[in-house]
Amino acid sequence: MMKRIYYTYPVLLVWLVSTLLPQFCIAMPNEQKENNNVVIENAEMRLIISNDGKARSLIHKATGEECLITNADVPLCAITQYRPYDNENFLMFPAKPRTFPANKIERNGNELRIEFQDTYDIAIIELNITDYYIGFTLKQIDYRIEDFGVKRKTEIDEISLLQLPVRKRENFGEWLNVSWDEQTAICLLGTHPTTYIDAFANKEYTTMYAGLDFQVKLFNSGAALITTSKEKLLTCIDKVERDYHMPLGVESRQRKEYQYSYYELRDVTTKNIDEHIAYAQKGGFKSIVVYYVDFAKACGHYEWRKEYPNGMKDLQEITNKIKAAGMIPGIHIHYSKVAVNDPYINNGIPDSRTNHVREFILSEPLDDSSTIITIEGNPEGVRMEKGRRLLQIDNELVTYENYTTEPPYQFTGCVRGVFNSKAASHDKGQHFRLLDVDDWPLFIRVNQNTGIQKEIAERLGKIYHEAGFRFVYFDGAEDVPMPYWYNVSRSQMIVYNEMKPTPLFAEGALKSHYGWHILSRGNAFDIFPPERIRPAMKKYTLRCAEQIAKDFTSVNFGWVNYLAPNDKTIGMQPDMYEYICSKAVAWNSPISLVGNLEELQNHPRTEDNLRVIKMWEEAKLQGVLTDKQKELLKNPEQEYLLMKDKKGNYQLYPYRQITKDDEKPIRAFIFQKAGRTCIIYWHMNGTGQLTLDIEKNKLSLMNESGKRIPIRSAGSKSILPAAGRLILETALPQEEIIKLFRKSIEIIK
Repeated sequence: MMKRIYYTYPVLLVWLVSTLLPQFCIAMPNEQKENNNVVIENAEMRLIISNDGKARSLIHKATGEECLITNADVPLCAITQYRPYDNENFLMFPAKPRTFPANKIERNGNELRIEFQDTYDIAIIELNITDYYIGFTLKQIDYRIEDFGVKRKTEIDEISLLQLPVRKRENFGEWLNVSWDEQTAICLLGTHPTTYIDAFANKEYTTMYAGLDFQVKLFNSGAALITTSKEKLLTCIDKVERDYHMPLGVESRQRKEYQYSYYELRDVTTKNIDEHIAYAQKGGFKSIVVYYVDFAKACGHYEWRKEYPNGMKDLQEITNKIKAAGMIPGIHIHYSKVAVNDPYINNGIPDSRTNHVREFILSEPLDDSSTIITIEGNPEGVRMEKGRRLLQIDNELVTYENYTTEPPYQFTGCVRGVFNSKAASHDKGQHFRLLDVDDWPLFIRVNQNTGIQKEIAERLGKIYHEAGFRFVYFDGAEDVPMPYWYNVSRSQMIVYNEMKPTPLFAEGALKSHYGWHILSRGNAFDIFPPERIRPAMKKYTLRCAEQIAKDFTSVNFGWVNYLAPNDKTIGMQPDMYEYICSKAVAWNSPISLVGNLEELQNHPRTEDNLRVIKMWEEAKLQGVLTDKQKELLKNPEQEYLLMKDKKGNYQLYPYRQITKDDEKPIRAFIFQKAGRTCIIYWHMNGTGQLTLDIEKNKLSLMNESGKRIPIRSAGSKSILPAAGRLILETALPQEEIIKLFRKSIEIIK
């Protein structure tokens, strides 16, 4: 028995070796290949990076979906030099920007160690792995010195922190940098305002990009990768915002106030605020905006206008009345520039912290009366727009009419000592600047690398807090120097941080990626004329609404100007507000009405206009319209009328115009209601009577509340009042009543 057992062991050992060793040998290369990859995962996703520096897989665990194009030749990281800086490299390669891709990646705990082709840099990226996202932050750059050649540590101009070839999906939100459909969302989100976020479209995929710029900040800046379901996306972003101490853009978008439309005051004072509030209430507005130009002389120091003799006390009276009426006060500001009539510019010594677009050197001495300035170098290409030709030489401001492009290089037709500055003599060799006057041109943009923006922000923060404002419009957001992706949100952030309490929501004129967390309601558009309101909205507002919805954000369907009819315009009419408000509701968006008090007073249809706005605003906030109805409303070519039935329920009716804009003064639209043909009509600019060649027993007339209006007769004709909106009902077919209406219309004045 013992011998048999002793014999069996060698036989068994031989069998095990001969059977399993080949499989083991085959498996080892696969295991080694897997081990050579870097795997980073959390509860939602699994990211695999090959050891040669490329992202090879991103799995959404809940669905098992592969989110990357796995064979794309896209390095995860790369270094860019604006020219080769290494001695041997600049001898090899031409003087132009060159990118050095990652060619080796290793993971050590919660750090990635990344090497690059043809450079000696080693990037250390810190990982922050949570259940909601994975954070990537550049912590340091190490450098190896090669033991031959002329070597030194070389500069880095840009570094691509993350590049991911993400499969295309149904939706891509360019602002938020998110690719999503109903199942999965992939978002590469900047965690700091100093991170440059972008995306580059390819035929099969979109390269999501997070990068850093040495002119802004390289270290301790980063991005967060989110891979989750559509339903969880905002929860994950909210977690990033809180962990990285960012503005709470998700929380703002989820507030009940987020959908509130606003009435923007014009020329408001303590004497007329009550009348403004009354109009705002008729329009169903729950918020009111004060434009700073009504109380401040100029942007910069925001000194009080003469209409506000008591300063802050007068402004507080206005905002307190707004709050007492049950509405939220907000403020519309310029903040990244200073007005030419502000003490920053016109106090005799112009501030040197404004931005400039060109710099020059005097090639000859300049006395205090010369109208010609001779300079070093060709000034070709300097600004020639009226109002933007402004030079600062020490403490003197000078305008010019023209310049020469052949030696001697000169500015000609100069006016010395403008904006209260003093003409002076200047030495040869004096440096001076062409100031960055904005394109209105009423303002000079400020240098964001100085403390002037903080000074302006502190003044605005004080006004915001003391007046009791709760939201803000960042106007003129485009008025910052390059790089725009950074300075747009940087300047907004400086002001935003001074506003206490934190704004409920904000809007702005220009968006950068980090601004998603600040400008939770996107932007408004500048006003369009009444006659062009529909084509303008189709071209801009509606396209923007569809686009920005992919960023989980609304757009302001304003600013909507309020104009009464006059000899130059038909004015804003009820159907125009019907169109604007219906499309805003379709996209879950607010509108904004510019409250020109005199126009509101003079427009014969103000009551109708405001009733339309209020009807849509109440329907939106009550959530009475279904998703299916909202999809119908999104059609830019189909217009809808919103009314209440006898039970007070909201009803939508598709309708179309049967008169033309030049067929003054009657405006009419046709629709079907309960099997009957209806025409809603009104007098555009006054009152009168409408005569139709139809017997009155074939017609019924009522107002929008359903109250019957008597119809007079004149033989076989019917005489209808023409003033505010009325609804004419008949059993006649649509085409027949349209023909009769258009053929027989007659105004009795």
